[in-house]
Amino acid sequence: FCLCFELLLFSLLCCLCFLDSFTVSSDVSFFLRLRFSAVFAVVRMSSIESQMEPLTSGASNRIIPLLKAFRGSLIFVYTFFLSFLLFVGRNRNRVAVPGSPKRNLKKRWLVREEEDTFRRRALAQDVGMGRDDGCCRWNTSIFYGVRNNALFCRSWFPVFGDLKGIMIIIHGLNEHSGRYAEFARQLTLCNFGVYAMDWIGHGGSDGLHGYVPSLDHVVADTGAFLESIKSENPGIPCFLFGHSTGGAVVLKAASHPQIEAMVEGVILTSPALRVKPSHPIVGAVAPIFSLVAPRFQFKGANKRGIPVSRDPAALVAKYSDPLVYTGPIRVRTGHEILRISSYLMRNFMSVTVPFFVLHGTADKVTDPLASQDLYNKAASEIKDIKLYDGFLHDLLFEPEREEIAQDIINWMEKRLCNSI
Repeated sequence: FCLCFELLLFSLLCCLCFLDSFTVSSDVSFFLRLRFSAVFAVVRMSSIESQMEPLTSGASNRIIPLLKAFRGSLIFVYTFFLSFLLFVGRNRNRVAVPGSPKRNLKKRWLVREEEDTFRRRALAQDVGMGRDDGCCRWNTSIFYGVRNNALFCRSWFPVFGDLKGIMIIIHGLNEHSGRYAEFARQLTLCNFGVYAMDWIGHGGSDGLHGYVPSLDHVVADTGAFLESIKSENPGIPCFLFGHSTGGAVVLKAASHPQIEAMVEGVILTSPALRVKPSHPIVGAVAPIFSLVAPRFQFKGANKRGIPVSRDPAALVAKYSDPLVYTGPIRVRTGHEILRISSYLMRNFMSVTVPFFVLHGTADKVTDPLASQDLYNKAASEIKDIKLYDGFLHDLLFEPEREEIAQDIINWMEKRLCNSI
């Protein structure tokens, strides 16, 4: 295992040398010399062991295990020390040179990212937000998150009648808030207001498209967004809605007592609660590669070929939408999904917020049995689950989307009646 890990470290070093425009620092040179000296020492001990194998004396039987133990200890010490050098010592004594290839490359990358953000924000502004039938009014705005990122937001409100409550929509991975315009319209017809926020790296928000540096940042942004909405609409009951990875974000946000106290309940559709890597090795190396090459696109984890709706028109609309990220998942983003789902699985019994979880039994993206486990294990006094036989991942884009939306509205109205 240590030798395999050492080989992985050596491969990462080569990647880092490439990222440094083939400029090898003194730390890296020292690393290479130490690496080859370690290999020489291990090979030398292996040679000694092989020479002693033919011996039949009791002394050799005692010495060989000692040599093997010493070799294992040496490999462990070298591996630990090389890890320290690789991740801590690389930047020691490094002088930033203005106009260096690395700095110019980073500057060009930031310019490209900003240009892409402006392009996506312009597209987000042009997304249709409803029918011109006079039943609701809508608006777009920019909300600044906890890290001062500009996050693109939408809102829909009924034109007539008293407001029953407000739903805050947190979309799923790779999509955007504009996809929920029809769902928002159905909510406004029942006198619910709707707010929706694009994550960082999604829709019209700041960041590289499809890249999420930390889902904890999305959780924090969700909490801050909710607090802002509550301050603008005092006395109006609020619900949090999350789809897929957005469901995981909402559930983790609602695990904080101050957030739970601000909502009447949470609604989760196809939540990402038990996400497994495509291969155990992927799960083992993901934390390391998410640090070394976080924006790298990992084609092995791309699930685009998996159907998410039984409505062909909905599939065409999704994958032809320029605001929907359809490229391979980025390493850091994938690692963050594994991390948040693992956290939630360990803390099902700590969930106390009222919730309604909906899942299709034929979902191939997220696990419907994990939703059942959440329902069985959660400590919430008010909890409901509905499994739709044969339905796929994007429940609100299935042919029966209006019936599913009505199930959600009925649950919200029931919660409001019980809380009076």
